[in-house]
Amino acid sequence: MIIDFHSHTFLSDGVLSPAELVQRAVAAGYRALAITDHVGYANYQYVCEALLRECEVVNRELPITALVGVEITHVAPRALGALAERCKAAGAQVVAVHGETITEPVPAGTNAAAAECEAVDVLAHPGLLTAADARVGQERGLAFELSARKGHSAANGRVARVCQEVGATMIVNSDSHAPEDLLTESLVEKIILGAGLERAQIETIRHENTTALLNRCASAAG
Repeated sequence: MIIDFHSHTFLSDGVLSPAELVQRAVAAGYRALAITDHVGYANYQYVCEALLRECEVVNRELPITALVGVEITHVAPRALGALAERCKAAGAQVVAVHGETITEPVPAGTNAAAAECEAVDVLAHPGLLTAADARVGQERGLAFELSARKGHSAANGRVARVCQEVGATMIVNSDSHAPEDLLTESLVEKIILGAGLERAQIETIRHENTTALLNRCASAAG
């Protein structure tokens, strides 16, 4: 069953409400979904509070684990760590950082700041990831994203190669903004193979790595 740590609702730039996104994930066969709407210093409290209320109901009523998350987006690297800690204090179970994708002008140094910050769980679409940043993240268990999102996915091959080189953890995320963006088992497999990885690595990436991260985030929140 699918575990996805990167999705968006109309609390940022997605098209669905949190409730509808989760219901569609249930219909798509998801086991767990982190809702990680874009945040900065201006809106992180609002997003966390809204998702805490929604996820409380979802987790009581639906056969899925819904995680309160954020994606820290276009925040100056030196200010990123403090915001990640504030998000965790506000109830975020999953803190993702919008990495240095090749399709957007993300501030240089964002990947490094995310790799160093203990409060960050996922580095999303890290673009031209360096071995040095991957190694720092690997040492503390950061998960590096292979992205299903058009544009961001163009660097998946480099991300996979660098993560393999240093032994860093990889996961596949949808970065969904609309219902048609949600993952399928077949798509996850194709993304892994398309990144240049071997078929023998599929289960580690799509099941073992995601389950370990899910257990860690859920237990930390509890």
